[in-house]
Amino acid sequence: MFDGLKDKLSGFRKDVEESTDVDESADTEESADATEPADTDDEPAADEPVETGDASADDSDDSGPNDSDDSEPSTFQRAKAFATGRIIIEEEDLEEPLWNLEMALLESDVEMSVAERILETVREKMLGESRKQVETTGELVESALHDALLDVIAVGQFDFEERIAEADKPVTIVFTGVNGVGKTTSIAKLSEWLADRGYSSVLANGDTYRAGANEQIAEHADRLGRELISHDQGGDPAAVIYDGVEYAEANDIDVVLGDTAGRLHTSDDLMAQLEKIDRVVDPDMTLFVDEAVAGQDAVNRAKEFNDAAAIDGAVLTKADADSSGGAAISVAYVTGKPILFLGTGQGYDDLTLFEPEELVESLLGGD
Repeated sequence: MFDGLKDKLSGFRKDVEESTDVDESADTEESADATEPADTDDEPAADEPVETGDASADDSDDSGPNDSDDSEPSTFQRAKAFATGRIIIEEEDLEEPLWNLEMALLESDVEMSVAERILETVREKMLGESRKQVETTGELVESALHDALLDVIAVGQFDFEERIAEADKPVTIVFTGVNGVGKTTSIAKLSEWLADRGYSSVLANGDTYRAGANEQIAEHADRLGRELISHDQGGDPAAVIYDGVEYAEANDIDVVLGDTAGRLHTSDDLMAQLEKIDRVVDPDMTLFVDEAVAGQDAVNRAKEFNDAAAIDGAVLTKADADSSGGAAISVAYVTGKPILFLGTGQGYDDLTLFEPEELVESLLGGD
């Protein structure tokens, strides 16, 4: 999963390592030249006074000759740092690697503002850094990338199961998104995920426009042994989900999972339906569903849906088929709402709770 992005992040680490290796080699050679003994013919006689200059100059261990800008380490500083087992990263070391990283992120469908945020964080954490050489340049890059990625991926994250556990029952969750991205299947998967953790659920089909919608969700309900609340095609979606809540209250069901018609943010009548559901049902959560493989399109749609009718989180389907990873990197940052689940296969058990830390470790080469 997201192997293409993983390879591109690895490429950035190699770029920085190669850049700093060249600089450190050059600095060491220059330092060696600078420390060769001077011609003895020019040494002062023993009884001649020696100009020592300002005594305060001797008190500074970290500054070298002509070191007028603390933000730009001199050749002397870099050579000294290297000789004492430390490294210093300069702007020139990062210029080309950061450019390559930006192109790699954009090619992986990472949204522009998200890519810029990642680059800014990496630059801040690495520029001018002096670290013990036991923490290699590669480890320094990995640490900066880890923090930068987590910064954008973990926006708004909350513990989904904890929220279910602490909420008054029944908990009502409404699913929204465009047609064909896996909303109904995701509802079935979440019903099974909840059952595995001891929570009962009822399905409510608020997709009353699409022909065959009742049959599709009814098949899932039958396979899972769940109750389904539905009305005739063309009925009021808000009324269907409201009936689902009443059924749950009467039968001590923990969670109501409400489907809605696939819609675009530009479809005024369908967006009005969502607003009515909000008024009539007041769901505890509204989850946006889209395909991870949709990349930048999924990111744009998530932002548009959130602007039109605020979402509480996202579910990305087909994550197992996505090499780019742009949607997983970007959705939370552009909406301010977290990714909660990844769909990773066709089975009812193929729904994975989204863990930002685990994703970042995976992208950086962990297990």
